[in-house]
Amino acid sequence: MRISSEKGFLMNATDTVLKTGTTTVGIVCKDGIVLAADKRATAGYIANKNVRKVIQITSHQAITTAGNVSDIQLLGKLIQAEVQLKDMQVHRPATSREVAHLLAGMLYQNIRRFSVIPGIAAFLLGGFDHEGPKLFELSPDGAIMEAEDYAADGSGSVFALGVLETLFKKGMTINEGIAVATKAVNAAIQRDMMSGNGITIMTITSEGVKTVVDRSIETNL
Repeated sequence: MRISSEKGFLMNATDTVLKTGTTTVGIVCKDGIVLAADKRATAGYIANKNVRKVIQITSHQAITTAGNVSDIQLLGKLIQAEVQLKDMQVHRPATSREVAHLLAGMLYQNIRRFSVIPGIAAFLLGGFDHEGPKLFELSPDGAIMEAEDYAADGSGSVFALGVLETLFKKGMTINEGIAVATKAVNAAIQRDMMSGNGITIMTITSEGVKTVVDRSIETNL
């Protein structure tokens, strides 16, 4: 079954795809945010090798995704629609903090709704607005935390965090952040069986969201 939409939710997936596995990374730089993730989806086996896990939400906000594919797809589409409605109602673009709180509320409701399959999804949300670059961690239970330096999520996050702890420096440029995010995701790809097959990196600056890397890999970067 092919699942797609206009906003970038493109997964050549099957009905048996349950989880994206995942290593996702977010880095706060002096001039913006770097978001990165691998490309593998798993369901007890490698179900897909070309899943896009970094998704643009608005012109100045994007998310990384982890969890059940169905929940990720639904919540991603819903937050895009809700932000558009909010912008029309208040006659201004939503701030990164507002978008994060909207999505956190959706997560809170999602996991508490009875279902045969638990609704598990988590996100890193990066954005740039009048407050500058912002990065938020959104847990499956709806908890929200602002990350001052960096964050990682997913099955390979423990490996990514080791690289981030070592290489992150306050005041890094976007280009430096891209290099660190690449090394962090690559470290997880080499060690975590549920992460792999490629990397996607987006940057978010005052100029908006931009995809700077989106490629498949089978070996070290």
